[in-house]
Amino acid sequence: AFITKFANKRINDMNPVYNPYNPGAGALPPELAGREEILRNVQVSFERLKLGRPAKSMVLLGLRGVGKTVLLDTIRNKAEELGLRSMRIEAPEMKSLPALLAPELRKVLLGISVHEQARSLAQRALKGLAGFARALKVKYNDIEVGFDQEPEPGLADNGDLDQDLQDLFEAVGRAAQQAETAIVICIDELQYVQEKELAALITALHRCSQLQVPILMIAAGLPQLRGLMGEAKSYSERLFDYPFIGALKPEDSQKAIEEPARKEQVLYEQDAVSFILEKTEGYPYFLQEWGKQAWNVAKASPITLADVKDATDLVMANLDEGFFKVRFDRMTPSEKAYLRAMAELGKGPSRSGDIARLLNREVTSLAPTRASLIKKGMIWSPNHGDTAFTVPLFDAFMRRMMPEWKA
Repeated sequence: AFITKFANKRINDMNPVYNPYNPGAGALPPELAGREEILRNVQVSFERLKLGRPAKSMVLLGLRGVGKTVLLDTIRNKAEELGLRSMRIEAPEMKSLPALLAPELRKVLLGISVHEQARSLAQRALKGLAGFARALKVKYNDIEVGFDQEPEPGLADNGDLDQDLQDLFEAVGRAAQQAETAIVICIDELQYVQEKELAALITALHRCSQLQVPILMIAAGLPQLRGLMGEAKSYSERLFDYPFIGALKPEDSQKAIEEPARKEQVLYEQDAVSFILEKTEGYPYFLQEWGKQAWNVAKASPITLADVKDATDLVMANLDEGFFKVRFDRMTPSEKAYLRAMAELGKGPSRSGDIARLLNREVTSLAPTRASLIKKGMIWSPNHGDTAFTVPLFDAFMRRMMPEWKA
């Protein structure tokens, strides 16, 4: 009785227990605003896949903090709701693609094998997975997967990732087809997959498309991923859709701030919302952080301009220690100097020559530093000779962290 009474209690003050905002890496916001078109397109692709019709794989591109991971998880949930089989992996910088795929494919196949009409094909695919893992174990010694079947000689066991992954995907896809379902492979941080492995993945998905085998990939990564995929396989431009996930439009930003509070019977003054939109520039992660701190600072509804201004120091402290500094701490002194020179030039993109001039260096001598920062996912190249931050508002953070900087 006490628990029920507490759960149903409505309070007038801004109790942090009822704070609806949810900043965090990959945390689902209370209001997923501004992504409706992408979700509609994905829904169409999944429905086509269920009917055995061709559907394009998709790669979500965007900066840090725009909600790619949240969107990817939402898409995966949609696949499951429609009766599709899904798998979710995140590509770390130091793990091979076969090691990521193998255990997830095993789980999918075990699920398919419960369907009587698909059992034999699922078991054959499990044999293919066993051969795949054993043959590639020498080259990729981080593969760890249980074997439910003995390998079938000649099925995905050549020890050549490019060919074996095609054979394995075909066997897995045929089992899904027989079970009257489809498989959606969700991969986050795809830019960290090595080029040869990325090429093998693209080739296998291309083969699935040619054979009309029901396997689809929905991936997410930083903006440079499109170029990396093009370098791995030139036809990847035609094989995938590449929607860019950017900052929210003002009306969607306002919705992301106001709707969660409104559901808790709390309102905002319009100038308070305008202040938040200006400071966050519409980036979803920052909207959540500002909403959370403004709620905690406010004494009552409506949340005022004074409240959100008072929350500013808390917001910036949280962003600096969490969102920004964790990335800053991974940088070498030369990389920090490069990023500080970029910050001196503003939000960017910055020309490589201008960065070199500030550092009193030749452009060619800075090429290794630039390449290292791209590999670490800190910067990217929107156009030839241009360099931009992958983390929104990072220029202001660098100026705060290194205020007395000199080249």
